[in-house]
Amino acid sequence: MTQHYFRNHVSPRLTFAAALGVLALTAGSAFAATAGQTNLGPEDESKQISVTVWLNPHNKAALDTAVQQMYDKESASYHHFLTLKQFNEQYAPTAKEAGVVREYLAAHNLKVKSTEKNNRFVVAEGRVGDAQAAFNTKINRVMVNGEVHHANTAEASVTGEAAPLVATVQGLSDLKYRALVKPSVNPESGVPYEGVSPSAVGADGLFYSADCLRGAASKVFKTDGGFPEAFYAGNLYGASITNAKPPNLPPCGYDAAEIQEAYGLKPLYKKGLDGAGQTIVIVDAFGSNSIVSDANLFSQLNGLPALTPSNFQIVEPTGPATCTATNGCIAGNWQYETTLDVEWAHAIAPNANIVLVLGADNSFTNLDLSNLAAIQNGYGNVISNSFGISEIALKELDPSELVVENGIAQIAAALGISLNVSTGDSGDELITNNADFGINAVSVNANADSPYATAVGGTSTFLDAHNNIKLQTGWGLNLARIANANPNPPVIPPLLFGFQSGSGGGTSVVYAKPKFQKSLKGKFRLLPDISMNADPQTGNEVVVSPDGVPAHGTQVLVFGGTSLSCPMFSGYWAIANQAAGAPLGQAAPILYELSEGAIIDVNVTPVDTLLNVSGLIIDPPNSPIFESQSALAQPLENTKLFVSALYNSPSSTRWDVLTFGTDSSLVTGPGWDNVTGLGTPNGATFINDVVKAVQ
Repeated sequence: MTQHYFRNHVSPRLTFAAALGVLALTAGSAFAATAGQTNLGPEDESKQISVTVWLNPHNKAALDTAVQQMYDKESASYHHFLTLKQFNEQYAPTAKEAGVVREYLAAHNLKVKSTEKNNRFVVAEGRVGDAQAAFNTKINRVMVNGEVHHANTAEASVTGEAAPLVATVQGLSDLKYRALVKPSVNPESGVPYEGVSPSAVGADGLFYSADCLRGAASKVFKTDGGFPEAFYAGNLYGASITNAKPPNLPPCGYDAAEIQEAYGLKPLYKKGLDGAGQTIVIVDAFGSNSIVSDANLFSQLNGLPALTPSNFQIVEPTGPATCTATNGCIAGNWQYETTLDVEWAHAIAPNANIVLVLGADNSFTNLDLSNLAAIQNGYGNVISNSFGISEIALKELDPSELVVENGIAQIAAALGISLNVSTGDSGDELITNNADFGINAVSVNANADSPYATAVGGTSTFLDAHNNIKLQTGWGLNLARIANANPNPPVIPPLLFGFQSGSGGGTSVVYAKPKFQKSLKGKFRLLPDISMNADPQTGNEVVVSPDGVPAHGTQVLVFGGTSLSCPMFSGYWAIANQAAGAPLGQAAPILYELSEGAIIDVNVTPVDTLLNVSGLIIDPPNSPIFESQSALAQPLENTKLFVSALYNSPSSTRWDVLTFGTDSSLVTGPGWDNVTGLGTPNGATFINDVVKAVQ
């Protein structure tokens, strides 16, 4: 009898204290009251802490209306974006107001370190005890998943003349953003596949097989040559493990030319639509010490223009950004994140400029300030963010970050900038929440949740022999073991390991549904808006020096995650801006206005499932046991249609069944869905329709 693995879903119980369209920031008692965490008591009151006090913009209601009208085709203000000067004159806090906040901080023994040039925030330092008194809260130490953190037990507030001026206080907790990069891993072990030297490139530039879903096969697994035995048949995933040398290494992975063909970009390039004259801004933490060397080797191997000081710039608005083994960069995969972002934005829009904006670390403050610097300095009209954190984690533990991230995204939208944000790599986030924060609740990903951001989800993408897309599912992977290592005796019953990873999405519990999603059900912001390839099992090749030192060895690896789909879509949107001849602003409102065919719907059909894996177990004198497609794909949760394939591990030689399109409680289906959004951009048709939509 087949074993079944099910996750323990608990619906979140959340209180909404504000009207729809306004942040519902009713925080609980932060870390201290959350199940799965250990309160270690009050933080040392003499310990130093740095806080960033954000001021309210002027005329917030007028600002909300103005930005909405900028994206309403019926409005005379449609796409009449503001300059930074105009924005500041109408909506920025004044120097006098910042002065009032500085005086409040000084009166509470907090030393003011700086004031933002447009008076958006004031930075101060001081003792924990003084910060607690200033902001009417307590700060506790707490153990979460083996790590000690600190967090405030109630939402910060101020009194007196400063009270109506302060929007929120950042820095009272030490939660941080996660990079959303995912290496292609052996799903049975979670260990990334071994990389290959760039010197091993094949004649056609390939390192890994592009045949991620090849023809069907049947396999017989026996025990010592006898019974019990098992017979399985269905699709095969990836190249044969007998392929020991590149090109066509197993399992599979795509190079730039293959992805360009798959997404219909080559006809655009022939017309000169390749991002020329545009700038893609990539915001990351730490960076990669070898990014220029790695990206240029990637460009050389893939026939892309080199990155030079004329088209590639690195800026560090929050101080020196250095990737080391001790500062969280290597452990957090930020060096991989940075490399993936730069190389694949470049691969999609080869002649666009790239500005890499690096935060000194992955703290909320430094990444927020990096985004703000990118926006206020006008580096480009497209910004790519491939980092995130659970929205519910913020709502329950650090609601100040929701205020900040949404405010920054609104500034970008007002200035005609599209802030594109990855939706996450853990499906509905339930497992991630339990592991990282002890919160047993499904959630969308922040900061993709803002109605002023464009949320980019992910697909599993399978190409044909001509590099056209032959099949797409929403990215979501389940795993089942059916046979052990050579000589491959059957595993009876099959071991069901369940959900491994998948595109983030779902319904916000904070933000009201924006007008551009009026055709969708519900009252709250829905994610994602658009998607592209993100499954690391159908991932893209990346050239990277893992420790940032090329002399130690540069490798070609396969990566995915919505960290892949987001920079790729940002490259696409740069081409759309080029074609339009003017800044398009936030992408999301335009996407929902495009005609049928501009975006390819991601929807598994019954025909796609005909070669899914099924099996028969024979163990006389017992009756044969039929293992159906759905039995091997469990837990399906809400999914009805999926694609599965037989997988032979290159390292262990075990056999598994990989099920694609099973994304936790999220479901891929016809039309908009909470895994892939509207679908994937369709080459020249997409670009042409975007231009028509804004005329």
